[in-house]
Amino acid sequence: MSSSSPAPSSSLLVSLCTYNERENLGPLIIAIHEHAPEAHVLVVDDGSPDGTGQLADQLATSDARIRVLHRPQKMGLGTALLAAVNYAIEHRYDLLLNLDADFSHRPSYIPDLLAAMNHADVAIGSRYVVGGSADDWGLTRQLMSWGINTYARTLLRLPVHDTSGSFRCYRVAKLADLDLTLVKARGYAVLQELLYRCRRTGCRFAEVPITFDNRRFGESKINYREAAAALWVILQLGCENLVGTRVAKREVGGR
Repeated sequence: MSSSSPAPSSSLLVSLCTYNERENLGPLIIAIHEHAPEAHVLVVDDGSPDGTGQLADQLATSDARIRVLHRPQKMGLGTALLAAVNYAIEHRYDLLLNLDADFSHRPSYIPDLLAAMNHADVAIGSRYVVGGSADDWGLTRQLMSWGINTYARTLLRLPVHDTSGSFRCYRVAKLADLDLTLVKARGYAVLQELLYRCRRTGCRFAEVPITFDNRRFGESKINYREAAAALWVILQLGCENLVGTRVAKREVGGR
């Protein structure tokens, strides 16, 4: 379907960026549709050797609400999420909702995020507002999360508490205003970078309390190398923020 095609029957696209999530994928899509029956689900798979992409294709053959994007290899969360953003823009969805593919984000929170979009352009499933939490995190992980959130909020002037969680809903028309060719992050820093670019274009934010669960199956993709890369990207963006580097396709007022 091209960007000039009519709007889809569902105005909501739910994106799942996957790498070796075969055990989680089927049950997760069922749970998503329990709480958002009309949603289309887009699986962006990075050539998972465990057959996640092939399973997604099988599920799509029996459910017209499922779409699949195959990428040849593991290319990073940043580029996978941007692929989902571009898909949502091209296919003219109203809302794009992303969640992790490992059940760390409960699909039961989807209605709350959608309700928040009545007064926001970006709704964040937040661990760090009243009512939010992260289950069974050790002290090291808590300190790392606190540190990167504080760092990002300070350098990028982000008006939210949870900058590093990927459970979010975006208004696609606002994403379409961004010049996505300027995005620097290829890994997890894309989460802070999208918030920064959305703030610069005047987006309204809302945070919805969630409980973050440990994954059901498989291994976490986060490591110290990813964390270091995120810190570097955020620093670059902080420098750009000081000088007001362009973020939108066109400046406000046609400049």
